[in-house]
Amino acid sequence: MSAPVSRPGRETSPQADPSRGRWQRITDTVKAYLGLTKTRIIEQLLVVTVPAMFLAQRGIPSIWLIVATLFGGAMAAASAHALNCVVDADIDQKMKRTSRRPLARGQVPAGHALVFGLVLGAISSLWLGFTTNWLAAGLSVAAIAFYVLVYTLLLKRRTSQNIVWGGAAGCMPVVIGWAAVTGDVGWPALVMFGVIFFWTPPHFWALAMRYREDYAAAEVPMLPVVATPRQVSVRIVIYSWVMAAWSLLLLPATSWIYVGVALAGGAYFVFRAHRLHANVKAGREVSPMPLFHLSNIYLCVLFAAIAVDAAVGLPVLV
Repeated sequence: MSAPVSRPGRETSPQADPSRGRWQRITDTVKAYLGLTKTRIIEQLLVVTVPAMFLAQRGIPSIWLIVATLFGGAMAAASAHALNCVVDADIDQKMKRTSRRPLARGQVPAGHALVFGLVLGAISSLWLGFTTNWLAAGLSVAAIAFYVLVYTLLLKRRTSQNIVWGGAAGCMPVVIGWAAVTGDVGWPALVMFGVIFFWTPPHFWALAMRYREDYAAAEVPMLPVVATPRQVSVRIVIYSWVMAAWSLLLLPATSWIYVGVALAGGAYFVFRAHRLHANVKAGREVSPMPLFHLSNIYLCVLFAAIAVDAAVGLPVLV
């Protein structure tokens, strides 16, 4: 039988086009490695970095410094997330929410992902060191180490307080951004660190309430797995109050622009946390995801207010 002959005007099959198959494999590989970095989380981390830099400058820093810090910070976060995926590959396979991650699907060998994460971490620290300063670089290394060694390896599978203390790694971008501008760590950076620290439990526990069965199947003791819904909602309310109150500690470094947003945003967040708790206490059907989505909006708006406040340069209130 003679081989099939392609005719003009007819599209050849993908199998008959080696270059197309090779390009598809390259594209799939790039997508898989990008998937290891959890790009959506990186976006959120970078959203809080720029306002911290604006406040440190009390104005608008150089564009080059902003770009250099964001690039280095993005690589550092990508490193931490890739290494997290290596450690948590077995958990990700058991959870519906994470079952499509590259290692869970076998798209990337674990050894390659480990090297990828380590190389990203090394490049990010060197980049920040040479383009900003070595304090910012050292803080980025500390953030990666804390996220992987303390949160992922030590806390996540052992205690329901995992996200409370482990969440400190997600607070580091504001400190890194501040250090990149000033070369030190001022008290406003620590206040912003605290805002994110107290924001993390309500944010993540709302998500964990939604995916409680996933975490239970993976034997990860997130608070909603080991505590009653009422106990979880009470703690969400407590942390929401502390977060809103803590955000006002920036008053000596900001004007009425930030303070107005912090008061209104904090009050609304606390109100929504109380409403979630009231529904849980009354035994009504609870949908925690609106609070989860609100938490993302709250953090973005609050830090946008910090950036605007610093850029406008009005006199501070105290």
